[in-house]
Amino acid sequence: MKRHLISAADLTRDDAVLILDTAEEMARFADRPIKKLPTLRGRTIVNLFFEDSTRTRISFEAAAKRLSADVINFSAKGSSVSKGESLKDTALTLEAMGADAVVIRHGDSGAPHRLATSGWIGGSVINAGDGTHEHPTQALLDAFTMRRRLVGEEGADLAGKRITIVGDILHSRVARSNVHLLSTLGAHVTLVAPPTLVPVGVESWPCEVSYDLDAVLAKSDAVMMLRVQRERMNAAFFPTEREYARRYGLDGERMGRMPDHAIVMHPGPMNRGMEITAEVADSPRCTAVEQVANGVSIRMAVMYLLLGGAEPARTVHAEESN
Repeated sequence: MKRHLISAADLTRDDAVLILDTAEEMARFADRPIKKLPTLRGRTIVNLFFEDSTRTRISFEAAAKRLSADVINFSAKGSSVSKGESLKDTALTLEAMGADAVVIRHGDSGAPHRLATSGWIGGSVINAGDGTHEHPTQALLDAFTMRRRLVGEEGADLAGKRITIVGDILHSRVARSNVHLLSTLGAHVTLVAPPTLVPVGVESWPCEVSYDLDAVLAKSDAVMMLRVQRERMNAAFFPTEREYARRYGLDGERMGRMPDHAIVMHPGPMNRGMEITAEVADSPRCTAVEQVANGVSIRMAVMYLLLGGAEPARTVHAEESN
């Protein structure tokens, strides 16, 4: 493992499988009465969030605490950042406090990379979402969920699996990270979206593009529905919400055209009735709640591998449980 996790594109197949296998080890501890491991005792992890995201922050916080790390939550709103302090000044402050790792979420694409390469801090940097660029731990937890549901064995990748990602690709860092990671793991990825929500240059991505959801459902092992991000939209990308739901929303009828083993995924939070109906969201084939639980295991694995050393997780855990 490298020192930072900035982009899913930085991970090799072996890196990704190591993280997924380590997360399996971490998930086993979630079923125990005492869920804590002493692995990162004495380490300090800072959640540096320039954008609101309660779900992601809580997931990282839970993961760090289960590894016995000290956690500092730094919200940019109401802090010196909102009074004009720069990213550099904030980073130097965190370095002075002895941060061993900084989990950063930022509205500007490239901010985590800047933090990791600037020399301002000596600890590890984990990208928790930057602008419309990437969200690597989300892609990892998605791949973890797919491997559990579709493959069911450790050490494996997703070779030959057909994954369809539907919706607002243009504004989605989740889609970008998933395309990189899933292709690295051997999956075939198809993006489905209105032409107005497909990014320029997508032909260079390791995936296919379709504008017809119904045409790809029958051959999909997993269908990932992306949230329509109204807060990132500054123009009319589709005529009406009703029209979007009719052409690109997943309802019970469309789900019925998927193979029997296929799963429905959603990174959350959902716009029920728009990109996904309540019938689909509440069906046993939808993994949205599993993805949240798996997110804690994946983030524990990432922190463990970046800060805890390169030993296999099971070896360390066996020693700690003695």
